[in-house]
Amino acid sequence: MKASVKILTVTIFSALVACSSQEVKQEAGGKPETVEPVVSDESLQLSGQNPAMTITKNGKTLNLVRIMDGGACKNELQGVKGVFLIYADPDDIDRIKREKGPAVFAEFENKIQAFSSTVLEDTVNAINLAEDPFALGEDEAQQKLAKKLSIEFRRNIAVPAAEFQKETSLNIEVAPFPPSLIFYQKGCDAARLEPGDQSNGPE
Repeated sequence: MKASVKILTVTIFSALVACSSQEVKQEAGGKPETVEPVVSDESLQLSGQNPAMTITKNGKTLNLVRIMDGGACKNELQGVKGVFLIYADPDDIDRIKREKGPAVFAEFENKIQAFSSTVLEDTVNAINLAEDPFALGEDEAQQKLAKKLSIEFRRNIAVPAAEFQKETSLNIEVAPFPPSLIFYQKGCDAARLEPGDQSNGPE
């Protein structure tokens, strides 16, 4: 029987930032272009560093514009919570604000929340969240899980992000922030995954 998944609605902080304007051309044809993971493997290493303020996707620089809290329980024992980062093309933001007004971004936020939540749910369902028995301690076990989840999430988010860009003309990327990820193996309660919960480690 498939394990049930409890997924929290992702909450969004901060404000979209606008910079210079530049028209972004979309590829002709019905299929979205291939989206490669944009966060380097080095950034997956847990060293307590701050999130990158910019990343590169398909040759374009995207700025960090949102920070989201999210979490999911795979079952009654296993789950994860942490911070997820939204990057966007500031030129797209400026152009869309001029063409459609800033209010349109409220709709964009809802769409990003929806597919990010789905991707997190699918990712948590797909990977084994049990601690690696060969890990040298709890910290290393958590780091290995964070790397595994980050890679899988980035792979799964590629298509929804490309479809979102095709629909809205806003080039974005959503990525977990590995140092923020906290994994649970002995008990996962959706209430513990609420934003603002002060739990700082797995049970």
